[in-house]
Amino acid sequence: MITGFFTDSTVCIGCKACEVACKEWNEVPADGYEWGRASYDHTRALGHSTWRHVLFVERHDADPVRWSFLSDVCKHCENAGCLEACPTGSIVRTEVGSVYVQPDVCNGCGYCVVACPFGVVDRRPEDGRAFKCTFCYDRQHAGLAPACASVCPTESISFGPLEDMQAKARARLEELHARGMADARLYTGEGGSVDGTHALFLTMGDPADYNLPPQPEVPTVHLRPAWTSAAITAGALLLAAAGAALWRE
Repeated sequence: MITGFFTDSTVCIGCKACEVACKEWNEVPADGYEWGRASYDHTRALGHSTWRHVLFVERHDADPVRWSFLSDVCKHCENAGCLEACPTGSIVRTEVGSVYVQPDVCNGCGYCVVACPFGVVDRRPEDGRAFKCTFCYDRQHAGLAPACASVCPTESISFGPLEDMQAKARARLEELHARGMADARLYTGEGGSVDGTHALFLTMGDPADYNLPPQPEVPTVHLRPAWTSAAITAGALLLAAAGAALWRE
């Protein structure tokens, strides 16, 4: 069964229970406690020691300024750049559709880091290995929901079969629009070369304000024009060389 997340920012209260549960279950190292200048969020972004991260987004389209919260996570892309770039087979697609990094196979090359269009994958400085959300693969095998979804007090994070999550997300979007919340948006990762994500997000306002790019691209798509140009150039050189040889004869 292919599973997915649906994260609804409209009911997130910024409590960070999901972050704590993720750390406790997966034994993820501490992030440190340095406060950023942008908000009250000290974990700041997803990384090797933050697999779930609650964004604090300041909304300046209202008076007074208000906050929106969103629990961000690895998107488990349908067409995953990290998986495509991994040279060792450390990153695999599981039977539940998640993209899983096997730390015992990772050689620390970092190709997955630059191949992720969402900036999710990160290397641990102690040994250089890459880490990110595992989608609580071990818990799913035991018939349990991921730790983050199981502790969310407002049910902002939903988990289940991907098709069910997609239907729930669309229904929630329609409900909010019917209630006059015209700026509610559903982010599915479609429109780019990742071909959709297994983590869906409902935001208030532009998803880009929540670090969700409008057209997420797998970096290798940019290689196609380069290879095409190289092939054309090589062909032209071959023809020129053949022409020169015939001219000498």
